[in-house]
Amino acid sequence: MRSLLLMLSLATPAMAQDTMNAEDFDAHVTGRTITFRTDTNPTYGVEAYLPGQRVMWSTFDGTCMYGVWYESKGDICFRYDDDPEPKCWAIYDEPGGIRAVFTNVPFGTVIYETDADEPLICNDLSS
Repeated sequence: MRSLLLMLSLATPAMAQDTMNAEDFDAHVTGRTITFRTDTNPTYGVEAYLPGQRVMWSTFDGTCMYGVWYESKGDICFRYDDDPEPKCWAIYDEPGGIRAVFTNVPFGTVIYETDADEPLICNDLSS
């Protein structure tokens, strides 16, 4: 029992980690193109963060979606032009980059910022 209590007390600081607010997230992402991975997919997607909380997302298939991001109830939410349903994430600033936990569903997808410098290829947008 004592070991269990010790493990729980050590786990508490990590579980209590604060999520990034809109100001912190904006400072971290604006002007950057960030590649994301999951534990099982090294190339989950790539997103360009434009001024004015605008974004462009691609899943490496050449299809891109424009959208916007905003803070809602402590999450950073994204709404894309072709999908009115917001996609909300609890975002944490970690030493290797951001970690985002999808909050729309219980036990949602977790994505991680990578060091990869992947281009945003949009075959469906005119240049």
